[in-house]
Amino acid sequence: MSPSPAGPTLLVIAKEPVPGRVKTRLTPPYTPAEAARLAAAALADTLRTLLRVPAARRVLVLQGRPGPWLPPGYQVVPQCGGGLDQRIAAAFAGCTGPTLLVGMDTPQLTPELLAPATRGDGWPPGRAWFGPAEDGGFWALGLAEPRPELVLGVPMSTPHTGREQRRRLRAAGLDVRELPVLRDVDTALDAALVAAAHPGGRFAATLDELTRRPTPVGPVAGGGGR
Repeated sequence: MSPSPAGPTLLVIAKEPVPGRVKTRLTPPYTPAEAARLAAAALADTLRTLLRVPAARRVLVLQGRPGPWLPPGYQVVPQCGGGLDQRIAAAFAGCTGPTLLVGMDTPQLTPELLAPATRGDGWPPGRAWFGPAEDGGFWALGLAEPRPELVLGVPMSTPHTGREQRRRLRAAGLDVRELPVLRDVDTALDAALVAAAHPGGRFAATLDELTRRPTPVGPVAGGGGR
C-alpha cells in the first residue's frame, strides 16, 4: 500500500487518569489525585499535539472511559486485555497502512519532533520509526504496514524494552529510523524536567499549580493551653 499523503494513522495508547491507577510513582510527593491530574494533563497535551500533525486518522486506544481531556477529532477504541505487548499488538492489528503509535507519558512532544514520521514521504515500504525513551523503553513505534507479531512477546517496562523492540524490527528486515530520545514522566524529577522542556503546555501549568499548593498546617505540638 502506498503512503497516504494525509499522513499515517496515529494511535495513542492510554489509561483513563484515575487516582491510584496512573502515575503511582509520583506518589509521594504528590497525592494519588494530584498524580491523576498530572496524567490527565500529559494526555491532553499529547492529544492536542497530534491534532497539529498530518494524519489519515487519529485513534485513542483507551483503558477506561473518555473524559474532558479528550478533544474532538479522535476515534476511541477500548484496549484489549493482557499485557502491554498484547495491547500494543492489538492496536496495530486494527490498522492498515502507515501507523504510528505514541504513549501518554511525553507531554513535551511537538509537531516538529514528529515531523519525520508524519510526512507522507516518510513511509516507504519496509520503513519503521522508533522513538527511544531515556529509561530504556520507547515512546513511539511506527510501521509502514502493521505487523503485530513484531511486538508480541517483547518484555515491557524494563530497562531493555527498547533494545529488544529495536532488535525485533531490524531482525524482520525493516529500515528502522529513529526519532529523538525523550524522557517519560514517571517520577517527580521526570515531571519537573519535562515541564521545564515544554513550559507552555497544560502539563507544565498543572505541575506549577501543584508545586505552589500551600503546605497543610497541623496542630502545633505542645501548643494546647490549660
